[in-house]
Amino acid sequence: MKKWLTGLAAIMMSFSLAACSKTIATTSGGKITEGEYFDSMKKTDAGKQQLQQMILNKVLEGNYGKKVSDKKVNKQFNAAKKQYGKSFDAVLQQSNFTKASYKEQLRSSMLLQEAVKANTKIDKKALNKQWKAYEPKVTVAHILLKDDANGKKQAQTVIDSLKKDGSYKNFKALAKKYSTDEQTKNNGGKLPAFDNTDTSLVGSFKNAAFKVAQGKFTTEPVKTDYGYHVIYSVKNPGKGKMSDHKAELKEQILNSKMQDQAYMQKIISKELKNGKVNIKDNDLKDILADYIDTDASAKK
Repeated sequence: MKKWLTGLAAIMMSFSLAACSKTIATTSGGKITEGEYFDSMKKTDAGKQQLQQMILNKVLEGNYGKKVSDKKVNKQFNAAKKQYGKSFDAVLQQSNFTKASYKEQLRSSMLLQEAVKANTKIDKKALNKQWKAYEPKVTVAHILLKDDANGKKQAQTVIDSLKKDGSYKNFKALAKKYSTDEQTKNNGGKLPAFDNTDTSLVGSFKNAAFKVAQGKFTTEPVKTDYGYHVIYSVKNPGKGKMSDHKAELKEQILNSKMQDQAYMQKIISKELKNGKVNIKDNDLKDILADYIDTDASAKK
């Protein structure tokens, strides 16, 4: 399956189908017109992928555009900006995005999310299954020690100190003194909040973190491939009852569906087939064949 959303990141170009005689460049060997440029681009994989994305976006805009407001797009944009802080502009540049094109990609993604939501029925069985894996967002701090006998010994020294003074203030002082994690040691070892869907942290670390009550710490060193950790729970609201987390469970299920390429193939196929798409250019008439000729019935 082609990755639809990479089109915007790979190539941010637009074509004019009407004014094909307009000159866009001149050289000592002659001029280049929009028509020539378009004829050349439509033969490339990048050009075809861009057109596919544009068609899909138009179809989704027609069906779900009213549900994706500029306010919602800006909210996600600002969340990403806050997450990356001062490095945000550098991250955009490395990903070949401008601020405007990144917002366009966010909008494309949110439109697709709405399509998945509209075509996915979440029953009680699915909710119960997701609930078994569910953990609410927690915020923890950690002290990382080396993966050797001395590191394990230092981890125990930290734990012994915390048993005498289990305050977060003491933990932050210990992090500054002992932690080998240069990115967090001067910030008390604090990590960004995460839940069960997080993929940036290893499983043994997450499992240990979820079990620590707020204001408490791990009483045994936690072993990972990175070394030994001592974890302090800054915020842990507890799992609670399933009925209190249905919205989060549904969101996690939908996000999981969006990572399923076969499922997304069917959603996209259904949307395009019902989108009354009419390709006017004979050279591009089969550009959607891989999608609308497949079984368009989405799973429920």
